Amino acid sequence: MMQLRDFSSADFSAILQLNKESEHFLSPMDAARLALIASEASVRVVVEIEQEQTTHIAGFLMCFREGCAYDSPNYRWFAERYARFLYIDRVVVAQQFLGRGVGKRLYQEMLQRAQAQAITQVCCEYDLDPPNPVSARFHHDFGFREVGQQVVGAAKKNVSLQMLDLYAKSVID
Repeated sequence: MMQLRDFSSADFSAILQLNKESEHFLSPMDAARLALIASEASVRVVVEIEQEQTTHIAGFLMCFREGCAYDSPNYRWFAERYARFLYIDRVVVAQQFLGRGVGKRLYQEMLQRAQAQAITQVCCEYDLDPPNPVSARFHHDFGFREVGQQVVGAAKKNVSLQMLDLYAKSVID
């Protein structure tokens, strides 16, 4: 059974482990960094799955509204161009739970929250180089479209900056 809930500092160790598993697509994060950005995030959700009588955090999602002091260059790109938005910073699904709808459920929850706050634009980015075809396909299926590209970080990652207009089509169903 899949349960969604807002995460707390009690979940930080599991979240840090999930982040580490996907660090090749994300920026590194330690406990201090997680505490700092979680305090500014407007959406902080985990998915729990019960398996063999044990509850596992199968994935997490963190998003930021406009006006945050968040220092991500990708968040800043959107902040310089859009007055009102929800920025998806991190979405991670544990390897053992891939293909079970965890990412889709996290996005459905996030989109419901965005609509409840009358947010019309949801944005994110994914890697073009090195390529992340799974993320590209996932976002395309939700209706995201490219609004820009930029090169970021010491590793010189090329990212596709994506936007979803919530009123362009029904994306929650």
